[in-house]
Amino acid sequence: MQLVSGQKRLDLSQPQVMGILNTTPDSFSDGGQFSDLARACRHADEMVKQGASIIDIGGESTRPGAAEVSLEHELERVIPLVEYVAANHDVWISVDTSKAGVMAEAVARGAHLINDVRALQEPDALATAAKLNVPVCLMHMQGQPRTMQYSPQYQDVISDISTFFDERIRACEKAGIARSHLVLDPGFGFGKTLAHNFELLNRLAEFNLFELPVLIGLSRKSMIGQLLNADVSERLAGTLAAGMLSLQRGGHILRVHDVKETVDMIKVMQACHNYQTL
Repeated sequence: MQLVSGQKRLDLSQPQVMGILNTTPDSFSDGGQFSDLARACRHADEMVKQGASIIDIGGESTRPGAAEVSLEHELERVIPLVEYVAANHDVWISVDTSKAGVMAEAVARGAHLINDVRALQEPDALATAAKLNVPVCLMHMQGQPRTMQYSPQYQDVISDISTFFDERIRACEKAGIARSHLVLDPGFGFGKTLAHNFELLNRLAEFNLFELPVLIGLSRKSMIGQLLNADVSERLAGTLAAGMLSLQRGGHILRVHDVKETVDMIKVMQACHNYQTL
Protein backbone atom coordinates (compact mmCIF):
# COMPACT_ATOMS: atom_id res chain seq x y z
CA MET A 1 0.00 0.00 0.00
CA GLN A 2 1.27 3.47 -0.87
CA LEU A 3 0.18 7.05 -1.45
CA VAL A 4 1.17 8.93 -4.59
CA SER A 5 1.13 12.70 -5.01
CA GLY A 6 2.73 13.90 -8.21
CA GLN A 7 6.27 12.52 -8.18
CA LYS A 8 6.22 11.71 -4.45
CA ARG A 9 5.46 8.27 -3.08
CA LEU A 10 4.83 7.29 0.52
CA ASP A 11 5.41 3.65 1.41
CA LEU A 12 2.69 2.48 3.78
CA SER A 13 3.95 -1.06 4.14
CA GLN A 14 5.63 0.30 7.27
CA PRO A 15 4.29 2.87 9.78
CA GLN A 16 4.77 6.53 8.94
CA VAL A 17 4.98 9.43 11.40
CA MET A 18 3.16 12.71 10.74
CA GLY A 19 4.53 15.56 12.82
CA ILE A 20 1.99 18.16 13.97
CA LEU A 21 2.84 21.80 13.26
CA ASN A 22 0.08 24.06 14.60
CA THR A 23 0.41 27.77 13.87
CA THR A 24 -2.61 28.66 15.99
CA PRO A 25 -2.62 30.53 19.31
CA ASP A 26 -5.32 28.28 20.82
CA SER A 27 -4.58 24.64 19.96
CA PHE A 28 -5.27 22.36 22.94
CA SER A 29 -1.71 21.09 23.37
CA ASP A 30 0.75 23.53 21.82
CA GLY A 31 -1.34 26.66 21.31
CA GLY A 32 0.85 29.68 20.69
CA GLN A 33 4.16 27.80 20.80
CA PHE A 34 4.68 27.93 17.04
CA SER A 35 2.57 30.90 15.94
CA ASP A 36 5.83 32.77 15.30
CA LEU A 37 7.12 31.85 11.82
CA ALA A 38 10.79 31.51 12.74
CA ARG A 39 10.00 29.28 15.71
CA ALA A 40 7.60 27.20 13.63
CA CYS A 41 10.27 26.72 10.94
CA ARG A 42 12.76 25.53 13.56
CA HIS A 43 10.21 23.08 14.90
CA ALA A 44 9.61 21.72 11.39
CA ASP A 45 13.38 21.27 11.02
CA GLU A 46 13.53 19.39 14.32
CA MET A 47 10.63 17.05 13.49
CA VAL A 48 12.18 16.15 10.12
CA LYS A 49 15.50 15.48 11.86
CA GLN A 50 13.71 13.24 14.36
CA GLY A 51 12.20 11.12 11.60
CA ALA A 52 8.84 12.57 10.57
CA SER A 53 8.03 11.64 6.97
CA ILE A 54 5.03 14.01 6.89
CA ILE A 55 4.65 17.52 8.33
CA ASP A 56 1.01 18.44 8.96
CA ILE A 57 0.56 22.22 8.92
CA GLY A 58 -2.60 23.72 10.40
CA GLY A 59 -3.80 27.27 10.95
CA GLU A 60 -7.15 26.74 12.67
CA SER A 61 -7.70 24.99 16.00
CA THR A 62 -10.32 22.24 16.03
CA ARG A 63 -10.33 21.67 19.79
CA PRO A 64 -13.77 21.64 21.48
CA GLY A 65 -15.10 25.18 21.63
CA ALA A 66 -12.56 26.54 19.18
CA ALA A 67 -13.38 29.78 17.39
CA GLU A 68 -13.56 29.97 13.60
CA VAL A 69 -10.69 31.51 11.64
CA SER A 70 -11.13 33.58 8.49
CA LEU A 71 -9.72 32.44 5.16
CA GLU A 72 -7.26 35.33 5.14
CA HIS A 73 -5.90 34.60 8.61
CA GLU A 74 -5.58 30.89 7.90
CA LEU A 75 -3.67 31.58 4.68
CA GLU A 76 -1.34 33.97 6.54
CA ARG A 77 -0.58 31.29 9.10
CA VAL A 78 -0.22 28.29 6.79
CA ILE A 79 1.26 29.31 3.44
CA PRO A 80 4.64 30.67 4.62
CA LEU A 81 5.27 27.39 6.45
CA VAL A 82 4.26 25.28 3.45
CA GLU A 83 6.72 27.27 1.35
CA TYR A 84 9.48 26.89 3.93
CA VAL A 85 9.13 23.13 4.32
CA ALA A 86 8.83 22.62 0.56
CA ALA A 87 12.02 24.60 -0.03
CA ASN A 88 14.07 22.98 2.71
CA HIS A 89 12.96 19.38 3.25
CA ASP A 90 12.23 16.31 1.14
CA VAL A 91 9.18 15.21 3.11
CA TRP A 92 5.46 15.04 2.50
CA ILE A 93 3.60 18.23 3.38
CA SER A 94 0.06 17.93 4.64
CA VAL A 95 -2.29 20.89 5.04
CA ASP A 96 -4.78 20.55 7.89
CA THR A 97 -7.74 22.57 6.63
CA SER A 98 -11.39 22.43 5.64
CA LYS A 99 -11.32 25.54 3.45
CA ALA A 100 -11.17 25.11 -0.32
CA GLY A 101 -9.13 28.31 -0.69
CA VAL A 102 -6.45 27.10 1.72
CA MET A 103 -6.33 23.69 0.03
CA ALA A 104 -5.76 25.22 -3.40
CA GLU A 105 -3.12 27.71 -2.29
CA ALA A 106 -1.25 25.20 -0.16
CA VAL A 107 -1.03 22.64 -2.96
CA ALA A 108 0.10 25.37 -5.36
CA ARG A 109 2.93 26.19 -2.94
CA GLY A 110 4.06 22.59 -2.44
CA ALA A 111 1.64 20.62 -0.23
CA HIS A 112 1.08 16.96 -1.15
CA LEU A 113 -1.85 15.93 1.05
CA ILE A 114 -5.11 17.49 2.27
CA ASN A 115 -6.05 16.55 5.84
CA ASP A 116 -9.66 17.61 6.39
CA VAL A 117 -11.45 17.07 9.71
CA ARG A 118 -14.73 17.83 7.94
CA ALA A 119 -14.15 15.25 5.19
CA LEU A 120 -14.62 17.69 2.27
CA GLN A 121 -18.10 18.75 3.36
CA GLU A 122 -17.47 22.50 3.45
CA PRO A 123 -18.39 24.71 0.43
CA ASP A 124 -16.36 23.90 -2.72
CA ALA A 125 -14.03 21.56 -0.82
CA LEU A 126 -15.01 18.41 -2.72
CA ALA A 127 -14.71 19.96 -6.17
CA THR A 128 -11.46 21.72 -5.26
CA ALA A 129 -9.85 18.54 -3.94
CA ALA A 130 -10.83 16.71 -7.13
CA LYS A 131 -9.17 19.39 -9.26
CA LEU A 132 -6.01 19.40 -7.15
CA ASN A 133 -5.53 15.64 -7.67
CA VAL A 134 -3.66 14.97 -4.43
CA PRO A 135 -4.43 12.47 -1.66
CA VAL A 136 -7.07 13.46 0.89
CA CYS A 137 -7.60 12.30 4.47
CA LEU A 138 -11.29 12.07 5.36
CA MET A 139 -11.92 12.35 9.11
CA HIS A 140 -15.08 11.42 10.97
CA MET A 141 -16.49 14.02 13.33
CA GLN A 142 -19.92 14.05 14.95
CA GLY A 143 -21.05 17.68 14.99
CA GLN A 144 -18.71 20.66 14.77
CA PRO A 145 -15.69 21.58 16.92
CA ARG A 146 -17.61 24.08 19.02
CA THR A 147 -20.36 21.59 19.91
CA MET A 148 -19.03 18.09 19.20
CA GLN A 149 -18.47 17.08 22.83
CA TYR A 150 -21.83 18.21 24.24
CA SER A 151 -23.57 14.82 24.08
CA PRO A 152 -22.16 12.44 21.43
CA GLN A 153 -24.30 9.35 20.85
CA TYR A 154 -24.03 6.33 18.53
CA GLN A 155 -26.05 3.23 17.78
CA ASP A 156 -22.73 1.47 17.27
CA VAL A 157 -19.61 3.60 17.02
CA ILE A 158 -17.82 1.44 14.41
CA SER A 159 -20.91 0.83 12.28
CA ASP A 160 -21.89 4.51 12.36
CA ILE A 161 -18.41 5.70 11.40
CA SER A 162 -18.21 3.06 8.67
CA THR A 163 -21.51 4.29 7.22
CA PHE A 164 -20.10 7.82 7.20
CA PHE A 165 -16.95 6.63 5.42
CA ASP A 166 -19.03 4.76 2.84
CA GLU A 167 -20.97 7.93 2.07
CA ARG A 168 -17.90 10.16 1.85
CA ILE A 169 -15.96 7.67 -0.28
CA ARG A 170 -18.87 7.51 -2.75
CA ALA A 171 -19.10 11.32 -2.81
CA CYS A 172 -15.37 11.59 -3.50
CA GLU A 173 -15.43 9.03 -6.29
CA LYS A 174 -18.47 10.71 -7.85
CA ALA A 175 -16.59 14.02 -7.79
CA GLY A 176 -13.62 12.45 -9.57
CA ILE A 177 -11.27 11.68 -6.67
CA ALA A 178 -9.58 8.32 -7.16
CA ARG A 179 -10.13 5.81 -4.36
CA SER A 180 -6.35 5.31 -4.29
CA HIS A 181 -6.08 8.95 -3.15
CA LEU A 182 -8.19 8.44 -0.01
CA VAL A 183 -7.05 8.04 3.59
CA LEU A 184 -9.43 7.45 6.50
CA ASP A 185 -9.24 8.94 10.01
CA PRO A 186 -11.82 7.67 12.53
CA GLY A 187 -11.53 10.94 14.47
CA PHE A 188 -10.53 10.09 18.02
CA GLY A 189 -11.90 12.77 20.33
CA PHE A 190 -14.12 14.39 17.72
CA GLY A 191 -17.66 13.92 18.99
CA LYS A 192 -16.90 10.84 21.08
CA THR A 193 -17.05 9.99 24.78
CA LEU A 194 -14.21 8.28 26.64
CA ALA A 195 -15.94 4.92 26.17
CA HIS A 196 -16.48 5.60 22.45
CA ASN A 197 -12.80 6.41 22.00
CA PHE A 198 -11.53 3.25 23.66
CA GLU A 199 -14.08 1.06 21.90
CA LEU A 200 -12.87 2.66 18.68
CA LEU A 201 -9.26 1.87 19.56
CA ASN A 202 -10.14 -1.71 20.51
CA ARG A 203 -12.08 -2.35 17.29
CA LEU A 204 -9.88 -0.34 14.93
CA ALA A 205 -9.07 -3.39 12.79
CA GLU A 206 -12.68 -3.45 11.57
CA PHE A 207 -11.87 -0.49 9.29
CA ASN A 208 -9.45 -2.73 7.36
CA LEU A 209 -12.42 -3.83 5.25
CA PHE A 210 -12.14 -0.53 3.34
CA GLU A 211 -8.63 -1.52 2.19
CA LEU A 212 -7.53 2.11 2.53
CA PRO A 213 -4.77 3.70 4.61
CA VAL A 214 -5.83 4.67 8.14
CA LEU A 215 -4.47 7.77 9.87
CA ILE A 216 -4.57 7.88 13.67
CA GLY A 217 -4.64 11.09 15.70
CA LEU A 218 -4.38 10.27 19.40
CA SER A 219 -1.50 12.46 20.48
CA ARG A 220 -1.96 13.98 23.96
CA LYS A 221 -5.74 13.90 23.59
CA SER A 222 -8.26 14.17 26.39
CA MET A 223 -9.08 10.44 26.19
CA ILE A 224 -5.54 9.84 27.48
CA GLY A 225 -5.78 12.62 30.03
CA GLN A 226 -9.15 11.49 31.39
CA LEU A 227 -8.06 7.88 31.71
CA LEU A 228 -4.77 8.69 33.45
CA ASN A 229 -5.90 11.88 35.22
CA ALA A 230 -2.96 13.53 33.47
CA ASP A 231 -2.33 17.06 32.25
CA VAL A 232 -1.47 17.58 28.57
CA SER A 233 2.24 17.65 29.39
CA GLU A 234 2.01 14.25 31.11
CA ARG A 235 0.34 12.19 28.37
CA LEU A 236 3.35 10.89 26.44
CA ALA A 237 3.36 7.35 27.84
CA GLY A 238 -0.37 6.95 27.26
CA THR A 239 -0.04 8.36 23.75
CA LEU A 240 2.73 5.92 22.87
CA ALA A 241 0.76 2.96 24.23
CA ALA A 242 -2.33 3.97 22.25
CA GLY A 243 -0.20 4.55 19.15
CA MET A 244 1.32 1.07 19.38
CA LEU A 245 -2.12 -0.49 19.78
CA SER A 246 -3.31 1.48 16.74
CA LEU A 247 -0.49 0.17 14.57
CA GLN A 248 -1.09 -3.39 15.74
CA ARG A 249 -4.74 -3.04 14.70
CA GLY A 250 -4.04 -1.79 11.19
CA GLY A 251 -3.15 1.89 11.44
CA HIS A 252 -0.67 3.24 8.89
CA ILE A 253 0.09 6.84 9.87
CA LEU A 254 0.45 8.25 13.38
CA ARG A 255 -0.20 12.00 13.70
CA VAL A 256 1.82 13.10 16.73
CA HIS A 257 3.40 15.95 18.64
CA ASP A 258 6.29 13.83 19.98
CA VAL A 259 8.08 12.62 16.86
CA LYS A 260 11.30 11.22 18.32
CA GLU A 261 9.55 9.12 20.95
CA THR A 262 7.07 7.79 18.39
CA VAL A 263 9.85 6.87 15.95
CA ASP A 264 11.66 5.06 18.77
CA MET A 265 8.51 3.11 19.63
CA ILE A 266 8.07 2.06 15.99
CA LYS A 267 11.71 0.93 15.79
CA VAL A 268 11.15 -1.37 18.79
CA MET A 269 8.00 -2.78 17.17
CA GLN A 270 9.78 -3.40 13.90
CA ALA A 271 12.77 -5.04 15.63
CA CYS A 272 10.37 -7.47 17.29
CA HIS A 273 8.96 -8.46 13.90
CA ASN A 274 12.30 -8.48 12.06
CA TYR A 275 14.63 -9.87 14.74
CA GLN A 276 16.20 -12.37 12.34
CA THR A 277 17.73 -9.53 10.35
CA LEU A 278 19.29 -7.77 13.35
